[in-house]
Amino acid sequence: MKIKAFSFIAIVSATVIATGFTAIEQKAWTVPAADAKVVNTVKTSKESVAAGKALWNQHCSSCHGKTGLGDGSKAAQLKTQPADFSKAAFQSQTDGTLFYKVSVGRDDMPSFKKKIPEKEDIWNLVNFMRTLKK
Repeated sequence: MKIKAFSFIAIVSATVIATGFTAIEQKAWTVPAADAKVVNTVKTSKESVAAGKALWNQHCSSCHGKTGLGDGSKAAQLKTQPADFSKAAFQSQTDGTLFYKVSVGRDDMPSFKKKIPEKEDIWNLVNFMRTLKK
């Protein structure tokens, strides 16, 4: 009985230690309803998407990757795995939700209110994010 208990404790301990050194999956991120309903004020256009892509390359790709898969060069250093923007679950979020998440941030995801102070620029970034779907 002591050997089984010891083996169980050893396995659980090894699992806890191993997961401590790897990124943890995303936890639910609830956005206030009023913010989720905010409508994108920038029409999707080639110019808007290009501006968003430039911002993406400057601020987002190091964690989220060039194509939004969550595989950027800094992703492995984070406590949580960056979201895969190509998945339907991400793409089904409202533009207002994405705007809020970029602006406010949480945990490993920094707030970009100061780095990207113009709302139009964040909307351009949202428009670019929409191009990352599969």
